[in-house]
Amino acid sequence: MIKIKDVNIGKGKPVFIIAELSANHNQSFQLAVETIHAMKEAGADAVKLQTYTPDTITINSRNELFMKKDGLWKGQSLYELYQKAYTPWEWQPELKELAEKLGMVCFSSPFDKTAVDFLEEMDVPAYKIASFEIVDIPLIEYVASKGKPVIMSTGVATLEDIELAIDTCRKADNNDIALLKCTSSYPAPYEEMNLKSIPFLKEKFGLPVGLSDHTMGIEIPVAAVALGAVIIEKHFILDKKLDTPDKAFSLDPTEFKQMVDAVRNVEKALGEEGYLFTDKMSKARKNARSLFVVKDIKKGELFTEENIRSIRPGAGLHPKYFSEILGKRAVEDIKKGTPLKWEHVSRK
Repeated sequence: MIKIKDVNIGKGKPVFIIAELSANHNQSFQLAVETIHAMKEAGADAVKLQTYTPDTITINSRNELFMKKDGLWKGQSLYELYQKAYTPWEWQPELKELAEKLGMVCFSSPFDKTAVDFLEEMDVPAYKIASFEIVDIPLIEYVASKGKPVIMSTGVATLEDIELAIDTCRKADNNDIALLKCTSSYPAPYEEMNLKSIPFLKEKFGLPVGLSDHTMGIEIPVAAVALGAVIIEKHFILDKKLDTPDKAFSLDPTEFKQMVDAVRNVEKALGEEGYLFTDKMSKARKNARSLFVVKDIKKGELFTEENIRSIRPGAGLHPKYFSEILGKRAVEDIKKGTPLKWEHVSRK
């Protein structure tokens, strides 16, 4: 379990639902403000920002190594993409203050040490390590040294990468770690999600595990919760008519609210591990089958398949005794519709 501010996250606690702002402010502060208000209305527990500039995440080059060759951003250089997508740093303290006034947690993904220093000045309560940064061990080491919970996406990580990232946090005396299963495709195809890795990661590393989702719908986060995810992170957009880099895999307010409601319903349905026989089940069992007399029976008459049957409700003997009772004799007259009891049955 980890704790972010006053929110406990882990087994037995409500799923922690993060709305990712990312590039969906479309370089408008007012749009960012309106989006955060909508996140609250849609049921988000937290707002996540990204703290970088084009120069802190890459370099300005059109060398083929820095060009997007396929997908949503084909033909753009990394620098051009991040120019469109980054969240101005001067906005972020005010956006955090707004989110907290609305009752949400606000934290961010830093992409270099200067971003960590900036976020420390903002006093963020946690840090997120993005999928492609899970191999940046110096960054993870610096983040972990701040003593805040660290949530790490595993989108491009091998198991060895994950182990190294976790060990790096622990060497910095930071054990407040959570993992997010992530598929780093934009949008992510269903067949690449491999949600069964969620319980695997939980078992292997003994940490809270969630999902950072880039599919186009809501069913994958809901399924992840059924498999044990305790954190859900999903990109949020105020209006899909906006032309933003992330809109294809972002949920609008209506969709996000549907996801939140579905997650909360699944939480209620999951219950507890083990098999529980509840009071409601006990009451409902009265409508289960039992043995009844279905024809009038005279004293001394044999019980047969014609005069006793297993029927509803559950007022008579358990049906498991049916074969044992066949061929025995009635000790008294019994009317049709009587629940069969042992006192009706001769033991001779």
